[in-house]
Amino acid sequence: MAATTALLATTSSAYAGSPGLRGGDASTTAAGTAYGWTVTPTGTTEQFRGLAPVSRDVAWVSGTHGTVLRTTDGGSTWDDVSPQGLGTGALQFRDIEAFDARHAVILSIGEGEDSRILVTDDGGASWTETFRNTDPAAFYDCMAFSSPRRGLAMSDPVDGRFRLVETSDGGRSWSLVDPAGMPAARPGEFAFAASGTCLSAGVGGRTYLASGGVDPARLFTSTDHGRTWTVADSPVAGGASAGIFSVSFRDARRGVIVGGDFADAEGAVDNSAWTDDGGATWTKSTSNPSGYRSGSAWVPRTARTVLAVGPSGSDVSTDGGRTWATFDTGSFDSVECTADGACWASGAQGRVGVLTS
Repeated sequence: MAATTALLATTSSAYAGSPGLRGGDASTTAAGTAYGWTVTPTGTTEQFRGLAPVSRDVAWVSGTHGTVLRTTDGGSTWDDVSPQGLGTGALQFRDIEAFDARHAVILSIGEGEDSRILVTDDGGASWTETFRNTDPAAFYDCMAFSSPRRGLAMSDPVDGRFRLVETSDGGRSWSLVDPAGMPAARPGEFAFAASGTCLSAGVGGRTYLASGGVDPARLFTSTDHGRTWTVADSPVAGGASAGIFSVSFRDARRGVIVGGDFADAEGAVDNSAWTDDGGATWTKSTSNPSGYRSGSAWVPRTARTVLAVGPSGSDVSTDGGRTWATFDTGSFDSVECTADGACWASGAQGRVGVLTS
């Protein structure tokens, strides 16, 4: 189904006090900047929890029914580059990592063999399956790459510990990480495959793993590319459908976690926290995002500005996660930013947006 959808971008409200425009209402942040989303129609109603923007021009999304799309013109047009002939049509590609317009890695989630990893080196014209889970106890949730060659993929606990596989060749081969360096999981603890950011790569070999299912939710930290880990309790409430859904770090010390309860999309209690000591300790936000949030990202070229998105809207913090303000009420699942200053979001009903300010 290699088809191109050429549709004009639709601009969401990008100034304060303009209710009813597509994408929700923008509001002025504490820093005085109005944010909004320019929605770029994709021509599909699939849900895109997987999001991998490369630049202002190039971005990839992945989602339900084995769907993968790519744009190389800032979202004006989208190419359907879904894998063909590999039996992936019923899979959910919940995470995608991309490094340019040609090389991308996708992860499908699910029990047993539904958890798979595929790689393309030709812009999605062809895909190669490079990993298929064969352990019925494993369920892979997220990936994180610290470089175009080095990455990790994470499963819910197996034999009492979160399981990791690693690659050093851009996703073309994978091997099991020795579980001895991973602290024991608590009974009922797991991760949420909601935006691909329950596992996040930071600077200097740092990796972060966010959990839920238990109260409080916990944040695991590695400083050696996932070999050994420490774990800290967080102020984010956990439960059967609640916990930390996304972790994002600005540098080695400053980070945020967001989440909540996906069964309560507008619940805004104990759903965000921040750290300035690399994740050793976490402080509850003074004012929270205005609902369950599944994705987060730091805005490039700012010191303390962070975005959070979820099905009930988007929020921005200009003080490193201490306080939040809602600027959009449209639904998104994932948000990621690029080195050249662009921020993208994706979600249900084929919705993809680019941040405006």
